[in-house]
Amino acid sequence: MEKETKKNGVIPSVKQSSRMSILLGAIFLMATSAIGPGFLTQTTVFTQQLAASFGFVILVSILLDIGAQMNIWRIMAVSEKRAQDIANLVLPGLGYFVAVLIVLGGLAFNVGNIAGAGLGMNVLFGVSAETGALISAVIAVAIFLIREAAKVMDRFAQLMGIIMIGLTLYVVFTAKPPVGEAVVKSFVPDTIDMLAIVTLVGGTVGGYITFAGGHRLLDAGIKGKEALPEVTRSAISAIGVASIMRIVLFLAALGVVAKGLALDSSNPPASVFQLAAGEVGYKLFGIVMWAAAITSVIGAAYTSVSFIRTFHKSIETYHRWIIVVFIIISTIVFITIGKPVKTLILVGALNGLILPISLGVMLVAAYKRNIVGDYKHPLWMTIFGGIVVIVMAYMGIYTLITQIPQLFS
Repeated sequence: MEKETKKNGVIPSVKQSSRMSILLGAIFLMATSAIGPGFLTQTTVFTQQLAASFGFVILVSILLDIGAQMNIWRIMAVSEKRAQDIANLVLPGLGYFVAVLIVLGGLAFNVGNIAGAGLGMNVLFGVSAETGALISAVIAVAIFLIREAAKVMDRFAQLMGIIMIGLTLYVVFTAKPPVGEAVVKSFVPDTIDMLAIVTLVGGTVGGYITFAGGHRLLDAGIKGKEALPEVTRSAISAIGVASIMRIVLFLAALGVVAKGLALDSSNPPASVFQLAAGEVGYKLFGIVMWAAAITSVIGAAYTSVSFIRTFHKSIETYHRWIIVVFIIISTIVFITIGKPVKTLILVGALNGLILPISLGVMLVAAYKRNIVGDYKHPLWMTIFGGIVVIVMAYMGIYTLITQIPQLFS
């Protein structure tokens, strides 16, 4: 990246003209990484179960998401190091452990993302899910083989994010949800479902997802104490974009559920779109599903590999080719095996431990001068982050204990 000279006591690491583009890219990379096939299904199923009270779950999860992401992005920015390197400085070897969890989790979930992309293609064009997955993988690989891959990835994430929100918003208008009730129940719910809150937090900032945008900013040179205001705004904005999609999908599903219509249990989000807007709605679901899946494929591959780039010079040199291999392996697994259920169960359970470990490490690192220098981390952020660590650690261990027996059933 082209460097700039000092202006007004600040030394920006990238030109101002491209700085906003990079910030937007990081925002949408994180947000669209969160908005995957699982995100669509989760939101629809919980709306069916909790109706308008699901608004409260979304509201609380947004606050917890912001608490986690602001801490992580700020500490990475001020230390100018990726998460795995910070973890190794806090406790030697911990960074390698976290990297293994991230890469395994990213690879396993990418099989599901590829499957979602195949399903989207199937809805749109009638091709088999396997053929659709293969076409989608080629598109994802092509993005990383382009000379300015980072810029293309940024633009693609932004475009897909806007398309998903826009099309789902159309379905909201056709579904005619009880918005007033949704607003009231978001603050005064009939029921409070803690498991739903933790599931949403894990699905938005769990695993590799929260690091997607943070590592993108580091790669682009937006780091250091002088960049903290931008980094903080970007962290909040990324949660905002993902939350807008969550809210509009919730309202679309609520409109269908409130009419007493039954959702298809085999594909709840597809039935929401179809029941709300007919055959056109079903095709719109195909676009939204494909956009959600393909951006999650790209985000998972990019972020997973970013966790091992600093471990060896060769990995750094050939990281784009490793990303390509990552996508190819995910595709081959889906086409030859399908979605490996037991693997997904195990990785899903382990995935619940990544956020409390990584966020806990960041909070410790925030008070180590050899990592953050003379930076003073706000006490309220530490307390906020600590609450997220405790809640997510409890639920992560609970999930691990309950899910492991399923591997042997």
